Amino acid sequence: MSAFERFDLDERAATPREVARRWREFHRQVRRVSSSRLARLVGPLLGDATRRRRLFDALRPPAREPRVLDPASVRVFPVNYVAASAASVSGDDVRDAVEFIALSGDDPDELFEKFRVALTTSKEWLLVTRDDEGARRATAGALYARRGDADVIFADEVGDLATIPILKAPVVGPHTQLSYNVVGRPALLRRDAVARVGGLRPATGRAAEHDLYLRLLESRATFAHVAMVLPGRTPEERHHPDLGADTVRVVSDALARRGVTARVRVGERPSLVTWSPQLTPWPTVDVLIPTRDRADLLRQCVESVEASSYPHFTITILDNDSVEAPTRAFFARTPHRVVPCPGPFNYAAIINRGVAHSNADYVVTLNNDTVVRTPDWLEQLVGVASLPDVSVVGATLLDRHDVHEHDGIVIAPYPQHLRRGINYLVDDDWVLARRDVAAVTGAVQVISRARYLDLGGMDEQLAVVMNDVDLCLRSQSDGAHVVMVPDVVITHFAGSSRGRLDPLSDRNLFVRRWDVFASLRDPYFAESLRLLGPTVQYRPPVPD
Repeated sequence: MSAFERFDLDERAATPREVARRWREFHRQVRRVSSSRLARLVGPLLGDATRRRRLFDALRPPAREPRVLDPASVRVFPVNYVAASAASVSGDDVRDAVEFIALSGDDPDELFEKFRVALTTSKEWLLVTRDDEGARRATAGALYARRGDADVIFADEVGDLATIPILKAPVVGPHTQLSYNVVGRPALLRRDAVARVGGLRPATGRAAEHDLYLRLLESRATFAHVAMVLPGRTPEERHHPDLGADTVRVVSDALARRGVTARVRVGERPSLVTWSPQLTPWPTVDVLIPTRDRADLLRQCVESVEASSYPHFTITILDNDSVEAPTRAFFARTPHRVVPCPGPFNYAAIINRGVAHSNADYVVTLNNDTVVRTPDWLEQLVGVASLPDVSVVGATLLDRHDVHEHDGIVIAPYPQHLRRGINYLVDDDWVLARRDVAAVTGAVQVISRARYLDLGGMDEQLAVVMNDVDLCLRSQSDGAHVVMVPDVVITHFAGSSRGRLDPLSDRNLFVRRWDVFASLRDPYFAESLRLLGPTVQYRPPVPD
């Protein structure tokens, strides 16, 4: 089953006129949310893909460095979010269908005992709650009304601050769920589905519900998300100091059930863990570095890779018609293989040629304007890529000023880089987690060579841009996942090699292929969010 649907294989792709209309509407929305008043006035006059616009962009002064916000100073996120009262929630009367597991204290034993008793009732659904009777009925009714055929129906959650909610993706990413309890509360649970996996396990302590959701995922239970912010866990439950050790235990158990040997440790907060598959022996890896001249960039990139702790890797330099003497001298001295890739710049073709010359188990695409900052980066990335349900793996990129440039790619509605502190302004569990994402940048991608070849490589029609995102989307056609590993950090001197080369024809082909701005949806980014330029905006759900 594919997470994404192609529209260019059966004559359903949008016409050029329709694509142009979609771009105009998207740029209008970006200007309205993220631009100055002057830009909103001048933008439509210049157009968004015109010669005069390109001339204007070329002549205007370089953009100022983006403002980085301290997450601790953010009081409202996302933009224009307003907390709704729980009293405004409406739904079905569920007194005959739902068994409420009403907690009164903070002792996990109370949850285990009340849950055990609830499983013996005849009611179809279970709901763990701390709210008063009126609020719990309203919450259960709202979830019950949207249950469909799902086994677990979960909603967004009131956060530590009422103005910063916990917004959840429509799909529970299996690797995200390993990192933290994505589902959380409120969640309406089908009693039979819970009983089939054995209910709660007392040995799991404060991570009992997390453990239950992991086992439900393994049993192929179905999950449905409701884009409503409702009361859920208390801050004390989400941040309890004992939660970390309990979460390490349940995630270690989950990986062991899957036959994965892994190191699991507490992450940046008790609710979050980092899991790292450990391989014996480690597979071979070929790091592919495309370049054209710029020996200064290439040298520092290669030296940073040479410092890697990984036991079995090679470096292959893909030379796209370098002519400068320092670069030619570097090629003559380097012990690493240099593969000629002549012709006009076509990133996809260059990478395809590099993979064709490789015989390693895994290949890594790495821009020549990068510097690896995490010595065990290959162990981390290849370990995740080795999981049978993972296709492509990416990492965090920081710019030359240590500002976040890439924390995964989200499609909301167009594929753009998520950037901590720039457009994503809170350091929550989701952005800090090893997690499933729609795509990661080709500046650093890890994929098994066999899978790459099975996919037919990168699409050389997408010569400059979107070839990396296109590969990620195509790689998920068999139910595999793209995973972001945020604790691997690489510096990226963006644009140092390619400059401003950014053909609209590549972007238009991508829009038509994947029906961007229309049916394309990111399953791993909250559907109530839109990323418009530097702004993540809240879009309230449409009432049923």
